[in-house]
Amino acid sequence: MKMNGNGEELSMALAALEKEKNISRDLLLDAIENCLINACNNQFKHAENVKVDLDRETCNYEIYLEKTVVKDVMDDQYEIGVGDALALDANAKEGDIVKVQLDSKSFGRIASSAAKNLFTQKIREEERRAIYEQYIDKVHEVVTGVVQRQAGRDYIINLGKTDATLREKETMRKERLRPSDRIKVYVLDVRENTKSPKIYVSRTHPELVRKLFEFEVAEVKDKTVEIKSIARDAGERSKVAVYSTDENVDPVGACVGVNGDRVNSIVRELNGEKIDIINWDESPARFIENALRPAKVIYVVADEDERMAKVVVEDDQLSLAIGKEGQNARLAARLTGFKIDIKSETQAKELGEFIGYDESDYEDYNDDYEDYEDYDEEYDDSYSEEVYEDSYEEGSDQNGEDASLDE
Repeated sequence: MKMNGNGEELSMALAALEKEKNISRDLLLDAIENCLINACNNQFKHAENVKVDLDRETCNYEIYLEKTVVKDVMDDQYEIGVGDALALDANAKEGDIVKVQLDSKSFGRIASSAAKNLFTQKIREEERRAIYEQYIDKVHEVVTGVVQRQAGRDYIINLGKTDATLREKETMRKERLRPSDRIKVYVLDVRENTKSPKIYVSRTHPELVRKLFEFEVAEVKDKTVEIKSIARDAGERSKVAVYSTDENVDPVGACVGVNGDRVNSIVRELNGEKIDIINWDESPARFIENALRPAKVIYVVADEDERMAKVVVEDDQLSLAIGKEGQNARLAARLTGFKIDIKSETQAKELGEFIGYDESDYEDYNDDYEDYEDYDEEYDDSYSEEVYEDSYEEGSDQNGEDASLDE
């Protein structure tokens, strides 16, 4: 029996849809089959004897009515006379079931329109599902997008086959994005929606910095160098604590790269945000000391149970330790997870909290500091007049609370 429909044309159309919409061929064939059945039901008032056969290899299909061969026809919807049956099948006899082929082109306008609308709806549903499944796997990952336009105070970022929303609170302070700007964003959430999945992205999340280091630093990607914690004032400054699982690999040097090329690549992506890379240490006191760089610390007492630390610095280092608007101390507190109380040497002595120290105890520290100064020369000590006050609601507190400053 000759099949209805041009299988070759249909197969080509399905291939184009599969590529453009990222919908599997099987799902498209299911949709076509359901639409044909729907059209038949509209044409023949939901007749139970209407059948559709779709060849999934060739894409040819046939639509037919199953009719019982009878001597006297009482209901031509379900029955066929012996003479007519023999014209279709030379072996037909009374009581047999024969197939009476239908031409889909003869379907009425209403039936055809309903089938078309159903197919369009099914394609949209499958397209939404495909996009959702593609991006739900990218939550907590970094993707590249292109700025499309500004919607109020938010930005619409095109990710290729769909758009994402970069809300105002997820943009870096002072960053001004323009249409066609190509940026990297951190995927916060993907939600199902009746029209299209809603994708929310961020430029302020601390994990964006971690992912950028994974892209740029092979040692971070293969876990030779571990990023232990990150504290961030998005658009202003970040502190990144690193540790090497290989004693032959310098974690700070690996992240900085030759002539600073690795860290500078990340700085450029973040529109000039300064990045301090410091050595993580299992000793809380030493870790806090490192976290407060570039200030020179002379004394640290850390209470691990209370997660509080007292720090003493040289008199001329107090403002540097605290940082402009308290930024350096605040980031150090988030990085280490300790509340940090910083005092100058004079203040500590006046309060009877500090008597003095032996210079020889800090020779190693001073050597490390000199190396750090060489690295930090690439960045000036200028800060924004504004301070990033609204920390990212999920990420900012992950490494501890703000510093307690006592001048």
